[in-house]
Amino acid sequence: MTTRREWVRDGLLLAGAAMATGAATSTALAAPWVRRRQDADLVVRGGLLLDGTGGAARELDVAVQGGRIAAVGARLAARGREEIDARGMVVSPGFIDIHSHGDGNLREDPRAASAIRQGITTIVVGADGSSRFTGDADDRFATWAERTDALHPAVNVASMVGLGSVRGRVIGEADRRATPAEIARMTAMVERAVSEGACGASSGLEYTPGAFADTAELAAVCRPLAARRLSYATHMRNEDDQLLESIDESIAVARGAGCGLQVSHLKQQGTRNWSKLQPSLTRIAQARQAGMDAWFDVYPYVAYATGLTNLFPVWARDGGTDAFLARLDSAGTAARIRTEALGKVELIGGWDNVQLSRVANAADRDAEGKRLGAWAASRREEPYEAAVGLLRRNRLDVGMLGFAMSEENLDALLAHPFGMVCSDGGAFAIDGPTRRGSPHPRGAGAFARVLGRYVRERKALPLADAVHKMTARPAARVHLVDRGRIAVGLAADLVVFDPATVADTASFANPFQYPVGIRDVVVNGGVAVRGGEQAGGDGRGRVLRAS
Repeated sequence: MTTRREWVRDGLLLAGAAMATGAATSTALAAPWVRRRQDADLVVRGGLLLDGTGGAARELDVAVQGGRIAAVGARLAARGREEIDARGMVVSPGFIDIHSHGDGNLREDPRAASAIRQGITTIVVGADGSSRFTGDADDRFATWAERTDALHPAVNVASMVGLGSVRGRVIGEADRRATPAEIARMTAMVERAVSEGACGASSGLEYTPGAFADTAELAAVCRPLAARRLSYATHMRNEDDQLLESIDESIAVARGAGCGLQVSHLKQQGTRNWSKLQPSLTRIAQARQAGMDAWFDVYPYVAYATGLTNLFPVWARDGGTDAFLARLDSAGTAARIRTEALGKVELIGGWDNVQLSRVANAADRDAEGKRLGAWAASRREEPYEAAVGLLRRNRLDVGMLGFAMSEENLDALLAHPFGMVCSDGGAFAIDGPTRRGSPHPRGAGAFARVLGRYVRERKALPLADAVHKMTARPAARVHLVDRGRIAVGLAADLVVFDPATVADTASFANPFQYPVGIRDVVVNGGVAVRGGEQAGGDGRGRVLRAS
């Protein structure tokens, strides 16, 4: 009788047999100390190795010394001071989350538990136009990196520079064009950030103040990216009715700057826009055919996460919180704001497709995790007025999830050759100070969900392709040249997982659950997760700089 372990092995080897490996693991390579049979720090034995390139799985051992991969080969003779028996398991490079907000809680809890337990060993932050540095002389990437390293995070951290943060630093919250002098200052800030190691620049054009930047401004401030072949990553101006126009604008920005383009969390929001899947992909393909280095990323859920203010028009947010709250009451603007907000709610299918995820005001905590329509009804309030009341009492600090996308579109996006996987989530733990609110389950489940639901169950894409989209592809995208592959000399970030059981368990009703089937995780040569449990002590993660 075939054992489960043999079934997993044979299935992976047969599935990958027709694929060209192009891999550094195609032959057994060993550093001199291995040939002399000296001990290694760590040996991972007998796993079905997917090296990150998309090539076929092979039964190989991996030896680690000094935080780097020292040997890859069949039945290595070297003994490890620590060993992992990976028979029947897949061994892959550590997953790289190319669009993460996991840095938000690192100061409170550097364990980054919901990320590392997914197999994520590197988070790329500074997304959606918001970064924790601006590149100004007194607010530099180098200073942020030093402070982040001092936290000893569980995961590696790379960061883009956020163009919304840059604009806020120079112009503030005003809805106006930047002057030539302001554009020159912002460009210099981006130049300083990327010269110190930032791995690109991001925009968030549905958020203020980034939404107030026009195409010409964005292209100008992104020009420092071109010489380093870094990319402009964009949360586009619109992801529903003006989706195609927004893709066109994104391409125009990258073309004007002479840099690459990364469309962040590509989606088609609202039933009436689901048919825009192929036109979206066609535009990106045409940009590539014209010579642009254009890609996209996607997270594996039909709901997005944002602030409740995202249901309200950008123009109403000009000038910041107090100005927006005043317009909600003004006779000249209140009716228009209401009409436009109700149109957005109708687009995504009604108030019960809005789930409240986070509030700042303790008196409103009962709203967290509730659908806004049902919550308003329980209070005998009209939903729009209930939403406005929440924004007033919380001074706009209210989070929401919007259920608006198609799972069939997700299948296609995840499988598409120009796509890669992201979480767009935060990092938190099921215990301690970061367990709060009702966050999107993607923060604890995105990568395991791809492997379980979309690879194993829905068969949207092969396992080797999924691993490639989580490892080598994002590493190359943000110029982390020693990450994302299993090859001699590269950093030893590794994941050992069970392809037959890996799955997300976090849900919209209960997001505070870790995935299953991610057994062991190695970061910079140190075991961070062992047997599904996070190892204690300081994390081995560090800030990574674009090469």
